[in-house]
Amino acid sequence: MRPFYVTGGKQKPVGPKPREERDLYEKGVILRVDPEVGSVERCVEYTTPEAYCPESESISFENGELRADRLYVCTRTEALVYQLPEFSVLGHVSLPSFNDVHHVRPTPEGNLLVTSTGLDMVIETTLDGKVLREWDVLDEAPWTRFSREVDYRKVATTKPHRSHPNYSFFLDGQPWVTRSQQADAVSLTERNRRITIAANPGCHDGEVYRGKVYFTTVNGTVVIVNARTLETETVVDLNTIDNPLGSLLGWCSGLWIVDESHVWVGFTRLRSTPFVENVRWVRRLIGQGEKPSHVALYDISAGKCLADINLEPHGINMVCGIFSADVTGASRRSSGGTIAGLMVPGVARSSVL
Repeated sequence: MRPFYVTGGKQKPVGPKPREERDLYEKGVILRVDPEVGSVERCVEYTTPEAYCPESESISFENGELRADRLYVCTRTEALVYQLPEFSVLGHVSLPSFNDVHHVRPTPEGNLLVTSTGLDMVIETTLDGKVLREWDVLDEAPWTRFSREVDYRKVATTKPHRSHPNYSFFLDGQPWVTRSQQADAVSLTERNRRITIAANPGCHDGEVYRGKVYFTTVNGTVVIVNARTLETETVVDLNTIDNPLGSLLGWCSGLWIVDESHVWVGFTRLRSTPFVENVRWVRRLIGQGEKPSHVALYDISAGKCLADINLEPHGINMVCGIFSADVTGASRRSSGGTIAGLMVPGVARSSVL
């Protein structure tokens, strides 16, 4: 099993009252996990500067993109570029239009494509913060519902979102974005091009791999779409794989495609989040028991779960992104702990939950 990075957030201390969703996490965390040797390295712990966030902001690393030896990642109000494997900061952008940012990736021209979920918008900016283009994901003119005069980094929430875009990708040279509320992905430049994502609710990710586009849905499925026809070919229900008790896997988001058969998928524990009451699929499953925040390796061809790793002891309570750590010169040290009992796929399945 190859090593990988995980981005996410460390939860704030539990108090007598439930925290609001926008106040759940106290810092962003990036881990390097090596299942083969059973090690976990805590690479980064990060807190957003006060100038770029409201009071009582939930701080976490959301999703991003690995490109060669650079990791593009975001907090809810910032986009950062890290040089790997030392995790030195190469770039930092924070704009007033960044609210509840869920994803950042580089464009082919070397700019940043930032998904500002709180404004239902995707923004293309240079690394020095010059805005090149803005798209409203609902076909409205940008800034129809929001004001350019407001610093939305200081606005705790703009919910309810009408679209909740959360992940961008490129297909045939065009930028696309997933829209959670519409359960689809759309081209930002040709709006008649659309992918309907089965197994609603809540689509995330959008990984293009060998003629396919892979999505996750929050209720625990992987949806595989033909990149040419834009039609769904396969829906893999992870809830039915090696889960005899029907346990709640968690909020499913975060995907690394190892090959056509093997995928790592992220899950975030939902027990402490107040919005659980409003999610029908959670209400249906919560009585069956719940797993902690974890990542799991699935053989989707064979319908097997080969490994799962509890990340909570290592400082991640919310899982957002999973990325290959096969970077030249990557560190092998472990400052975060070990994974007890993990075994190589093909020998035996090991649960460390």
